[in-house]
Amino acid sequence: MSTVLRVALQKSGRLHEGSVDLIKECGIDLNGRAKRSLRFVAGNFPMEILYLRDDDIPGFVADGTVDIGIVGENVLLEKGDERLEIVKRLGFAKCRLSLAVPKRMDYTSVQDLDGLNIATSYPTLLGKYLAKKGVSAQLHELSGSVEIAPGLDLAEAICDLVSTGSTLESHGLKEVQVVLRSEAVLIGRTDLAENKRAILERLLFRMNAVQKAKRTKYILLNAPASALDAISEIMPKRKSPTVIPLARQEGATEDWVAIHSVVDEDMFWERIEDLKAAGAQDILVLPIEKLIA
Repeated sequence: MSTVLRVALQKSGRLHEGSVDLIKECGIDLNGRAKRSLRFVAGNFPMEILYLRDDDIPGFVADGTVDIGIVGENVLLEKGDERLEIVKRLGFAKCRLSLAVPKRMDYTSVQDLDGLNIATSYPTLLGKYLAKKGVSAQLHELSGSVEIAPGLDLAEAICDLVSTGSTLESHGLKEVQVVLRSEAVLIGRTDLAENKRAILERLLFRMNAVQKAKRTKYILLNAPASALDAISEIMPKRKSPTVIPLARQEGATEDWVAIHSVVDEDMFWERIEDLKAAGAQDILVLPIEKLIA
C-alpha cells in the first residue's frame, strides 16, 4: 500500500473554507468529494483528508491518527501538547482572543477584573494570561455563545475570539484587552515519519508558491528609454526587471521600452507616484496565480 499523508481539516466553521481553498490552490483535486463525506482521498496527490471538529484536530494529530492538521493557533495553544509543533503559519483566518466587558463598565486596566466572573471557551489561555497579570478571577467555561453571559448575569466579563467586533457590539459589549492574536496554522507531530515528512515537504513547496503569489503582483509599464535607469532604481523588485524595446511610432523623437517586473504589492503602491514622475506610463498590475522562487 502506498504511503499517503493524512490531513485533518475543520469540517465547518471559521477555518473550513480557507483551508479547503488553500488545498485546492495547491493543485490538489477535491472535486470528487461527496458533500457529506468526512473522509476523502485526493485523486492527484498522496493525501487523505479527514473533516473533523476544530477542537478535536490537535488530539488526532498528537496521537498519530492523522499526520498534520489545520487549526487556529488559539485552539493549538488552548489544548497544549508538547508532541505538536507549528509547521507553517498560513496567514488567513486572523483573529484575536480578547477580553470584553459591558459598555457601561468603567474599565481602566485588566486589574479591574480582579475578583470578577469571566465566561470563556479558552480557560487555559485566559488563566495563564491573568496569572501573569496578577489577576484572580473566577473562570466559567462555556462551549459557545459566550457573548450572552453578561446579559444573563452569568459573568461580568467574557474572553472570546474577535474578528470585526460586530458581535460584541450587538450584545452591548466593548473589547478592552487582547489576550492573543491568532491565525490558521498547519500543525504536525515533532516525530513525523520520514516517508510522511517527504510528502509534507512537497505540500509545503506548493503552499509557499501560493502564499508568495498572494503577496506579489506582476507589473508592466511603458516608459521612454531615457528613463529606464531612473525607473529601475525606483521600482521595488526581487531581481532586475525585464526590458523589452517597443517599435518606434512614426514621428516619435525617442525610443520607448516596456518594463516587466514581479513586485511586492504594498511596496509598489508606496512608490507609484515616483514611478509616474520618472516617466512611467500605461501601468498594468496583474495578479499572480503561483510564484516559484
